[in-house]
Amino acid sequence: MAAGGLLAFVGKRALNSLAELEITPCRGPVRGSIRPPGSKSLTNRALVCAALAEGRSTLTGALASDDTRVMIDALNQLGIAVEERDDGQTLVVQGAGGQIPALEADLFIGNSGTTVRFLTALLTLGRGAFRLDGVPRMRERPIGDLADALNALGAQVRCEFENGCPPVIVHANGLPGGVATVRGDLSSQFLTALLMTASCAMQPTTIEVAGELVSQPYVQMTLALMRAFGVEVAVDEKLTAFHVPQAKYQAGDYAIEPDASAASYFWAAAAITGGEVTVEGLTRDALQGDVAFVECLAQMGCEVEYGDSGITVRGKPLRGIDIDMNAVSDTVQTLAAVALFAQGPTRVRGVAHNRLKETDRIGNLAIELRKLGATVDEHEDGLTIHPGPHPPDNGHSARIETYDDHRMAMSLALVGLNQPGVIIMNPGCTAKTYPNYFADLRRIAETAR
Repeated sequence: MAAGGLLAFVGKRALNSLAELEITPCRGPVRGSIRPPGSKSLTNRALVCAALAEGRSTLTGALASDDTRVMIDALNQLGIAVEERDDGQTLVVQGAGGQIPALEADLFIGNSGTTVRFLTALLTLGRGAFRLDGVPRMRERPIGDLADALNALGAQVRCEFENGCPPVIVHANGLPGGVATVRGDLSSQFLTALLMTASCAMQPTTIEVAGELVSQPYVQMTLALMRAFGVEVAVDEKLTAFHVPQAKYQAGDYAIEPDASAASYFWAAAAITGGEVTVEGLTRDALQGDVAFVECLAQMGCEVEYGDSGITVRGKPLRGIDIDMNAVSDTVQTLAAVALFAQGPTRVRGVAHNRLKETDRIGNLAIELRKLGATVDEHEDGLTIHPGPHPPDNGHSARIETYDDHRMAMSLALVGLNQPGVIIMNPGCTAKTYPNYFADLRRIAETAR
């Protein structure tokens, strides 16, 4: 049974106990501003750079969520002290200067892809035996190509079940470095893990990318983080060869931007309801590539205004588009929610790697969109969404399975702002990256008149 609707929902603790949450449609266009929590991608990258630095670093604006929690817990277990202040929004990291104090550890990393991939590489710098494992879905997510690249640099990394997925075993004796090749088409996190660790290897390291590199803005983000902590990587224009010097990270203070992927939900709320929402703390020059999601909305007919301290989206009549979302693949589900209210079909391309994330974000997304009245054609690299009538002809509630995927819950909840009967199953899964999401969505929904 639904729990009284979005506007009746109170508190993160209550959300975690709910099996389902019904979304109450807005009375009109939403109008307001919001500052989402800190970027997960930046928080976990900054934690790694600060952990490898010599001295104390202070990270402000950090994200407090399940994904950052497992990273912090793992670093503490490895002997790298991370002190949390301001409800986890300020992190003080005592770096170990490229060393791993612990000689052994068995680390549980939940379903955090950044954590398992970044730490697999980082642990090769240590001396001892380490194991990384997670939830059942993590045991299906690929990491074998990262292990192969690390082994090419002289490490000893293997997948426990020899299937290219976690659990991962690392027998560490320092990372010799040298030259390695990594596939670019599965996850940019493999390359990021190698880059952040390589500066602490025993010699300069070259990393070459084989094939198409997906999610390139995330790699640019990694390079910017490394630069902020004192390590400059030489790279060619096509992002196919990276030359990492043997260099020490420099401790310091670092301010983390609001999460651009999280911001996409509020910009989409403006598009779906014909309203106006400003996301504070993000600009055209943000490090995160997902700010480009607003350009997707602009193609669909929305107005976008870039300010000095925020980005505003104004909803207008929506039209379907044909778009390659390889660079902003974490926002595909958000765009799919908007596409349900457009005139004409929307074709999303270039995101075959989305099948390997927290869930199959192509196949399972198609299943749930059909419950919301759409006709969906599934493709190897994406999907085509043909919007149906609103409300759907069947007149029934749509119970949306989230597959324990935070983005499935957050994006498809938006449909309920403009369509009755949308019920989100397991809403607490949003704690992975945005524990207060439904409270913030409620606050924006209440601006509708």
